Amino acid sequence: MRALIVAMVAMMTSAAMADDIADARRQAVGGRDSYWNCLSREYTRDGNRNLSGQDFTSLVASACSSERQNFRVALVDYLSMQFSGADAADPMTTANNAIALAQKEIVTAFIGHKPARR
Repeated sequence: MRALIVAMVAMMTSAAMADDIADARRQAVGGRDSYWNCLSREYTRDGNRNLSGQDFTSLVASACSSERQNFRVALVDYLSMQFSGADAADPMTTANNAIALAQKEIVTAFIGHKPARR
């Protein structure tokens, strides 16, 4: 009887943990989407069209600070739950790398679509 109770408690805990991980994943994906949408607004802003690649890179690095931080927190939370046995610094490093990659991709797109100067 005790074994059955222990098994049921373990199953309930496991299901609750799976729900928490699923919620954390949804928040991380939502944070990513919010950050990307903010970066895309910077990309399409009329006032930024005449910026050099270097100036746009600086702008993107400082833009969307709230969205960037929300994405970072949500992703670190999700990764910490998903990989609870990992080194504590790994989720933060992964989140920072994801942010850097998003910035790099938006800058690459900006530079690639700039008309050539004559």
